[in-house]
Amino acid sequence: MSVRRLAPPEQQPKEFSFTKENLDWAKATIAKYPEGRQFSAVIPLLMRAQEQIGGWLPQKAIERVADMLGMPYIRALEIATFYTQFQLAPVGRKAHIQVCGTTPCMLRGAGELIKVCQHRIHHDPFHLSEDGNLSWEEVECAGACVNAPMVQVHKDVYEDLTPESFEKIIDALARGEKPKTGPQIGRRSSEPLKGLTSLTDPSLFDGSMIGQGAGLAAAREAAANRQQPAQGAPSGSAPAKPPAAPAVKAEGEADREKVGAKPTSGKKGK
Repeated sequence: MSVRRLAPPEQQPKEFSFTKENLDWAKATIAKYPEGRQFSAVIPLLMRAQEQIGGWLPQKAIERVADMLGMPYIRALEIATFYTQFQLAPVGRKAHIQVCGTTPCMLRGAGELIKVCQHRIHHDPFHLSEDGNLSWEEVECAGACVNAPMVQVHKDVYEDLTPESFEKIIDALARGEKPKTGPQIGRRSSEPLKGLTSLTDPSLFDGSMIGQGAGLAAAREAAANRQQPAQGAPSGSAPAKPPAAPAVKAEGEADREKVGAKPTSGKKGK
C-alpha cells in the first residue's frame, strides 16, 4: 500500500466545525456505543466530516472528530491515513471519479477508461482538472465485477462502460448533472447480456402457482403421517427406534470385544 500523507499546509483550512445538523447526527451516532467504546464511532464521523467539506478530509476535521471522542490525535490520524475511502487532499468540486482497475475490469477495458480520465481531467491521479471541478484515481475492486468495467462517483456507480459512454458521463458531471446510475447498456442490474435464460415462465411470478405443486403435496402428506401413530403402537407412544445399520452394529460388536465385554449377538470370541 502506498504512503498516504495529509495535504500540504497551504491547502489546509484553519479550522473545522460540524454544521448543527451534522453535529446532532454525530452526537446521536456516538450515543449508540456503550460508555468507554466511543472510539468505535470514528469512521462514521470522519465520513460525515468528509462529506460536509466536499469530498476530502483536512487535518482540522480529523482533530475535531478525535476531540469529540476523547481520542488521541495519532489514533485518528492512523485511521484516516490507512483507509483509502478517506481523501486526504482536495478533490474535484463536482466529482471525484474512482476507476476500478482490478483484473475483471482491466480485462473488460478499464485501461481505456483511465486514458479518458488522463485526457479529460489530468494525466496523473489525485490532481484536479484545470477548472477544479473534476479529479480521478484508480481503485481496487469496487464490487461490480460482473458489470465491468465500472467507475464510482461518491456513492453512485456507473457500470458496463465504454470510452464513449464514459465520456458522456464526464460531460454530465462537468455540467453539474447526475447521470443515470447503474449499467449503461440497457440491462437491469446484472442480468445476462443476452436476456434471461431461466425462470422465464410468467406463472412463476403471477401468484397462480401458490398452493400448487408436488412438493407442497408431499409436505402435507408427511405432516399428516407424523400426526398418526404407527400401526400396532399404543396411542401417544413414541415412534419405534429404527434398527441399526449392519455396519454400525458390527463396529459396535468389535468395540465391545476390545474391552472384554460380552457381544450382544453372534458367537463368543475366544
